[in-house]
Amino acid sequence: MKMPKKIYTNCPYCKKKTEHTIERVKKGPQSGLKWINRQKSRRGGIGNMGKFSKVPGGDKPTKRVNIRYICNECKKAHLRKGFRVSKFELEE
Repeated sequence: MKMPKKIYTNCPYCKKKTEHTIERVKKGPQSGLKWINRQKSRRGGIGNMGKFSKVPGGDKPTKRVNIRYICNECKKAHLRKGFRVSKFELEE
């Protein structure tokens, strides 16, 4: 899917339609204090890994893409619900 780098859409902070710059959001480093990470560190590494094993079918064919919309007037950013797409690129 091809998407323009600048789009004219509604800003929830300005409460009006303005031009937005689009950038793809990358996943940040995972915190070690989350419950799932603490649970993984508690269990031993012997035998079957239980419910944390890989899905039998493997990875999904498409990945979810999250996009950050940055308002060019107030410079605030907001996200919308991510969507699934196999190939994503931004173009002028």
